[in-house]
Amino acid sequence: MSWLHEWVLAPFVGFGFMRRALYGSFLLCLSACPVGVFLTLRRMSLVGDAMSHAILPGAAFGFLLYGLDILPMTIGGLVAGLIVAIFAGAVSRLTVQKEDASMAAFYLISLAVGVLIVSLRGSSVDLMHVLFGTVLALNHEALLLIFSVALLTLLLVSIFWRALIAECLDPLFLRSVSRLGSPVHFIFLALVVLNLVAGFQALGTLLSVGVMVLPAVTARFWTRRVATMCIASVLTGMLACISGLLFSFHFSLPSGPSIILSVGIMYLVSAAAMMVKNIRLKKLR
Repeated sequence: MSWLHEWVLAPFVGFGFMRRALYGSFLLCLSACPVGVFLTLRRMSLVGDAMSHAILPGAAFGFLLYGLDILPMTIGGLVAGLIVAIFAGAVSRLTVQKEDASMAAFYLISLAVGVLIVSLRGSSVDLMHVLFGTVLALNHEALLLIFSVALLTLLLVSIFWRALIAECLDPLFLRSVSRLGSPVHFIFLALVVLNLVAGFQALGTLLSVGVMVLPAVTARFWTRRVATMCIASVLTGMLACISGLLFSFHFSLPSGPSIILSVGIMYLVSAAAMMVKNIRLKKLR
């Protein structure tokens, strides 16, 4: 059992930065994974990817003015994400273009603007910090931000649970029988942006959507109940965070990509298992 202590427990017991990374990652999974479930049920997974890029200009502008200060970068990312969400929605409603197409256009523009702003002040190291995050460098301010976002997300999801499910299944029906249709859609997009901003502190703008979408699509292989899917996605994300942080610690790998790769392996294993199961069922028929 000494290997278990050396490989699994010792890194978290002996190093404060590993504990802070674990706490932040767990809080992020608790918050972002249920949002990812609703995102995938609405077939908006790529919209989440677009929104993760949309926060880059705001975060980069905060970085340009104040450096690597968490508050200006967070406020900037939140404002930029909400602006892109509102404008993309307006374009899709007032023109012939679909929401996914307008979101893709805005995210490409946002990515280019964000990288340009970061390059005006910082070095390639600063750019890597903004794009890929530093989960092992989470401080108490970042943990407080992630905790606040998690608390707000869980509160709003519990309040609007039925409306969110109805909006995922049939948004036109929800709007026809209730006035909550449009407000719930906006609240949902705001939650997506909030969780991406929180994830940006740990995983950067390019990988923050991974902890939101990958656990959700992995859980969907194993259950069809929304509540069970949310719980399974959170547990999948937490397991990926533990394994990713341990691989990062023992093999000197980047922590953010290690976490996303861990949950990616779980997705591939789940997909392969489901494919084998379906092939066997077809043979039995």
